[in-house]
Amino acid sequence: MLSRVADSLFWMSRYIERAEDLTRLLAVNFHTLLDAGNVDSEHGWQPLIAMTHDEALYQKNYAAYAANDVIDFMLWNQSNPNALIWCITMARENARSVREQLSKEMWEYLNRLYFAVREADRTTVARSLLEFFSQIRDGSQAFQGITNETMMHGEAYQFIQLGKHLERSEKTARILDIKYKDVNELPEGSPEEALQLIALLKSCSAFEPFRKEYASQLSTGAVVEYLLLNREFPRAVAFGLNRCLQAVNLISGNGDGGKLNAPQRSFGRLVSELEYLDIQDILGARLHSHLDQLLRRLNHAGEDITRAYFSTQVILPELHPQQAQQQQQ
Repeated sequence: MLSRVADSLFWMSRYIERAEDLTRLLAVNFHTLLDAGNVDSEHGWQPLIAMTHDEALYQKNYAAYAANDVIDFMLWNQSNPNALIWCITMARENARSVREQLSKEMWEYLNRLYFAVREADRTTVARSLLEFFSQIRDGSQAFQGITNETMMHGEAYQFIQLGKHLERSEKTARILDIKYKDVNELPEGSPEEALQLIALLKSCSAFEPFRKEYASQLSTGAVVEYLLLNREFPRAVAFGLNRCLQAVNLISGNGDGGKLNAPQRSFGRLVSELEYLDIQDILGARLHSHLDQLLRRLNHAGEDITRAYFSTQVILPELHPQQAQQQQQ
């Protein structure tokens, strides 16, 4: 497979997953603040910008973390390379460049999702935000289902899985890092702690599966362990890294006398360390440093993927320059 083709498939998948994450975070945050009776709280909206790692860019465009400003920045702001509108645009442009690798159903569905976002009336969206968020979430999940059912599960499919699960693992770790700090400062067993833990789980689409497994045990330690170490929940970090390792093994095999390449070694080490990690060793003040190091290593793993598989950089001249740069971030 040409490296530019693999690169486009990988980033198409990451951008679609990122779009779903953005809208889910916005929807959960809106509901949580509504339940707390403080929808316009700046303290309640600021963490969303931290989760996308865009604080500096946001502060250049807006004076405060007002609800409408945060939503505008995350959905429509042309200078934000992580905004929903650019995630969907970049996903579609990457798909267009490798159209021959996709099934007809995949391309048609992504194309419809692209035009639904690009042509959305923003005034109408502002009046029915939750409906719009659901449309994007359902669109991303439907695209993944169509991919699974209509595409050959060969090398191209593995690059799509690699992009999806790397993006998921990184986002879950970042959400956990940002939200855990606030949760850990609340009185144990308090209604406020329960509300924030529920919001944390819902931010990762984990509330319902967590309650099925843990029943009434809604504790900080159990939630952290579930999101970080569970090997069966699709958005847990351990699950995602196992799928990344599986994908790079299928892509690379064990050629050259069984020698592993850099992505195989990076993901293999991460998977092994999480498998033997005792959650009690990192709870409390130690969790932030552990997750910060994990996020750095995920970024390094992404760089290893680029060096091992992608030798070209696709620059799309019709796109905003910042969005073209985001292609290889």
